[in-house]
Amino acid sequence: MTDAILLAYKEVEHSMERFTLLLQSHVETMGKAPAHSPEQIFRLSQGSKAMRDSAMIYLSYAKYVAYGMPETEELVQDELQG
Repeated sequence: MTDAILLAYKEVEHSMERFTLLLQSHVETMGKAPAHSPEQIFRLSQGSKAMRDSAMIYLSYAKYVAYGMPETEELVQDELQG
């Protein structure tokens, strides 16, 4: 694939990582504030986990596509090292 596609993939990967970390931090902050109900915190916590898991699935496929849909995972690893 082109360098631009690989760069775009890396940007999405970093953005999703940042988003999920910020979301989890927000959940932790809410948990320390008595103004929020335990149910609200629990729902946001579960949503945060779902976002993280969904992002991992999405990024796994995006990486596969960005690296030209190789036959095996080892080919992706070879590209990363080469």
